[in-house]
Amino acid sequence: MIYCVEDDDNIRELVVYTLESTGFQGKGFGEGASFYDGIKKEKPDLILLDIMLPKEDGLSILKKLKSNRDTKNIPVIMLTAKSTEYDKVLGLDLGADDYIAKPFGMMELVSRVKAVLRRGAPVEKSSETLVFDTLVMNQKKHEVKSEGESIPLTFKEYELLKRLMTHPNQVLTRDQLLEEIWGYDFDGETRTVDVHVRTLRQKLGKNADKIETVRGVGYRISD
Repeated sequence: MIYCVEDDDNIRELVVYTLESTGFQGKGFGEGASFYDGIKKEKPDLILLDIMLPKEDGLSILKKLKSNRDTKNIPVIMLTAKSTEYDKVLGLDLGADDYIAKPFGMMELVSRVKAVLRRGAPVEKSSETLVFDTLVMNQKKHEVKSEGESIPLTFKEYELLKRLMTHPNQVLTRDQLLEEIWGYDFDGETRTVDVHVRTLRQKLGKNADKIETVRGVGYRISD
């Protein structure tokens, strides 16, 4: 079951129709109150959440979802008409799994949904610890420490850092990272990688400068 929280009736109905036409179950809500009632009755597998909602905006709803132990692990894709990077970064910092800027194509939406559901939240079985100077990743605990302090990362930030740390001093292209971590590849969507790199750097503190930007290509972690 996929919930779509969107106050525009036409968009909401089209999204639900598209989801059901492609093999999913979908249910739409026009605002937060009805959505909260719905989630009490049935937990969805994924939530499509618009930022600009009446009474309570999507970021506030997202924050409540991620602070509740019963809903914090439900994947959330933000739908936003806002083009400012601040809103995207804020949503990712609050725990959103992805974002799609309006207007968007329905097939792109379905592809994003499938990618997030496919990715899921796998349990890391390896006990290997990755060490890069004062940056340490314990894969068994799914924990990252920078300068000895634990750093809370979202799933995608963790996977992004993991790929960089397992390929030290090697340039990983934006397209490569997008396909490996997000599971899709749309023209222009490599900006998603850039936004996540920025939030990751902000969290790593003094180790932020170890993630280098290779202009026109991608990123690498190096000394």
